[in-house]
Amino acid sequence: MTSLNGKVAIVTGASSGIGQAIAERLATEGAIVVVNYLRSESKVRAVVAAIQGKGGKAVAVQADISVVADARRLVVDTAAQFSRVDILVNNAGKFVPKSLLDTSEDDFDAQMALHAKGPYFAMQEAAKVMRDQGRIVNISSAGTKLHYYGATAYLGSRGALEQFTQGIAQELAPRGITVNTVAPGFTDTGILTEPYRQMGIQLSPFKRLGRPEDIAEVVAFLVSEQARWVTGQTIQAGGGIVM
Repeated sequence: MTSLNGKVAIVTGASSGIGQAIAERLATEGAIVVVNYLRSESKVRAVVAAIQGKGGKAVAVQADISVVADARRLVVDTAAQFSRVDILVNNAGKFVPKSLLDTSEDDFDAQMALHAKGPYFAMQEAAKVMRDQGRIVNISSAGTKLHYYGATAYLGSRGALEQFTQGIAQELAPRGITVNTVAPGFTDTGILTEPYRQMGIQLSPFKRLGRPEDIAEVVAFLVSEQARWVTGQTIQAGGGIVM
C-alpha cells in the first residue's frame, strides 16, 4: 500500500484492543498517530512508547468521545498542533449488553453518546479541517446484522453510526474524502465473556476469534490511496460470521 508518510491520523479509543492495533498499524505506514484515550494513562503511554520504539511517531491525547466538546477538541487541537488532519478513525466504544427491560434512560443515552453522537460531531469537526483526499473510518459491529439478544441499545447506536457513514460519504465525496465503516465480529481483545467467545468461534467458518490485527489491516487499506474508490460502505471484518 501507499505510504502514509507525513499524514496525521486520529484514532479514538486507542489505548488497547482494536484501537491500539490500528494506531500501531498506521504508524508502521509512516503516519503521525494521535492516540486518544479516556482514562488509561499508563496503557496509552505504553502504546506511544511502543510506536516510537519502532521508529514511528505518536502522541497521546485525552478526550472523552461521548462528550461532544471533547470530541471536537480532539480534532481542533490535532489540527492546531500538526497543521493538518488526514485520517480520522472513530473506534472508541464499549460493549454493554443489556436487555430492553433492564436498559435505563441513562444507559441508552450513554450508548448513543459514545457510539453515535460523539463520532458524528468529531466527523463534523474533521470535515472543517481535513485536507482533500482524506479518510474517515468508523468502527461498528457485526452485531448490527446478527441481532443477538440483550444488546438493543448498543447495537442501535452502532447502527446509527453506519447510517452516518452512508450520508456523510455523499457529502464529502466532492472533496475526495472517503467515509467507510468497518464492522468487526467477535474479536479477542480480552473483554469477551466465555459465552461470547464460544459464540464467535462457532459462527465463523474459520472457527476462531478475530484478532485486533485482523481489523487493523482492513482499516489500513481503507485509509490508503488504493481505497480511493471505496466509500459509503460497511465492510464486514468478522471472519465470515456475516455473509
